[in-house]
Amino acid sequence: MKNKTLSRLFAAALLATAAFAAQAQQVFRITAIPDESPTELARKAAPLAKYLEGKLGVKVEFTPVTDYAAAVEALVNKQVDLAWFGGFTFVQAHQRSGGKVVPLVQREEDEKFRSVFITTDPSIRGLADLKGRNLSFGSQSSTSGHLMPRSFLLAAGVDPDQHLKRVAYSGAHDATVAAVASGKVDAGALNISVWEKLVADKKVDAGRVRVFYTTPTYYDYNWSVHADMPAAQREKLARAFTELGASTPEGKQILELQRATRFVPTKVENYKGIEAAARNAGLLK
Repeated sequence: MKNKTLSRLFAAALLATAAFAAQAQQVFRITAIPDESPTELARKAAPLAKYLEGKLGVKVEFTPVTDYAAAVEALVNKQVDLAWFGGFTFVQAHQRSGGKVVPLVQREEDEKFRSVFITTDPSIRGLADLKGRNLSFGSQSSTSGHLMPRSFLLAAGVDPDQHLKRVAYSGAHDATVAAVASGKVDAGALNISVWEKLVADKKVDAGRVRVFYTTPTYYDYNWSVHADMPAAQREKLARAFTELGASTPEGKQILELQRATRFVPTKVENYKGIEAAARNAGLLK
């Protein structure tokens, strides 16, 4: 009888230990496409992760990835719980997952996002002037640094693969600016919010490097989740984002770092235009 009691106590202790360990290991992981330097991405993620910890009641960690494709695979394979995607990266993830990756929220600014073309060359005044020149995009999977600028070039009768002397891919928006500023390329295309932030922070000489074309608007970035996330957690997460406001120091800091006035709900249909542009440009099969 004594041995049975001891066995039950031991089994109960093992179960309690396992439950405690499972709880201790519960981590909510977020990632982001590497469209800026690793240092900048980590700086932007830190206060958001801390805020989400308080809202979700679990430890939140930012998990950096090496490239855009890795961000897609991380969410598709549920290695992370939440991912910051550009519009095109979301379309890729949605397709790659068979519709299981879904957009949760976007910045209000992402409903009318734009790209800019920049140069130091005074003879470049419009898109047609890029013929025979060197141009840098950002990452090949970037919406605002490649897909949409390419789409608007094609609409203007400029085929980057036929009419430009050379097309380069810098990998990130700030790297594109650096390539233009240093004279490595004649022009570059990038995300308008990164450009405006670099100018505001005086990290680029706006007297030398100038915008010569700003694109029409389109839907862009969002925070996406996997459809297998429980509905209650998805709702709690969405509410955490939409409740962010500049009326509190914490909210103000997060929104400024995310370059957002506020977050709003979004849906798959918002990205149909980007999907069509990707197919027309031959970037999505």
